[in-house]
Amino acid sequence: MRSKVLLCWSSGKDSAWALHELRRDGNLEVVGLVTTVNAKRARVAMHAVRLELLERQAAALGLPLHTVFIPEPCSNEAYDAAMAALMGEAKRDGIAAMAFGDLFLEDVRTYREERLEASGIEPLFPLWGRPTEALAHEMIASGLRATITCIDPKALAPAFAGREFDRGFLADLPGSVDPCGERGEFHSFCHDGPMFERPVPVEAGEIVERDGFVFADLIPAGGDVPREAISRKGA
Repeated sequence: MRSKVLLCWSSGKDSAWALHELRRDGNLEVVGLVTTVNAKRARVAMHAVRLELLERQAAALGLPLHTVFIPEPCSNEAYDAAMAALMGEAKRDGIAAMAFGDLFLEDVRTYREERLEASGIEPLFPLWGRPTEALAHEMIASGLRATITCIDPKALAPAFAGREFDRGFLADLPGSVDPCGERGEFHSFCHDGPMFERPVPVEAGEIVERDGFVFADLIPAGGDVPREAISRKGA
């Protein structure tokens, strides 16, 4: 019997690729996505993706979504308490592991491992140690599509907000910026790729500066469109 896994889901490209890799493992079964959502704004924490889009995304992936609502601002204690409650429920439901899309930040990995230790749930890092430039190009070559929803202007020009995560985007990145944005230089919303049953149509909204970051809003575009319809439209 395959081990049941929950995936910590940011709505971005790294989470999506982690799902892709986990599904390739015949010993694992991803049974749900876990996302922290800003309760005041009804948006994914940091990525600022609308809750409605997050829900459409999960449906297009064919997975149940577990939302963890957190206050604004959110202390470490409040975050830890909310996640501990969810992990307690997960353990009772037979969840064996929690997976994360982290790439190389040792302090982040250590934090996650320490928080899960008492729960008896194993932490998994399916992308850990992958060279990020090669990984970014692999994602794009697979047909993964993502839009940049958040920029740290201390690391990257605000004009990058709202751009597509594609080869042109990678070519324009300064050398100081990680190609996957692992240090928080940018965040994304993934709306198509090999892990999806169908694309999630989106439209560009406003670009705003708030709390020291630049955010590009994305708006749901009509209903979810079958992949065949997208192909015909682009033909």
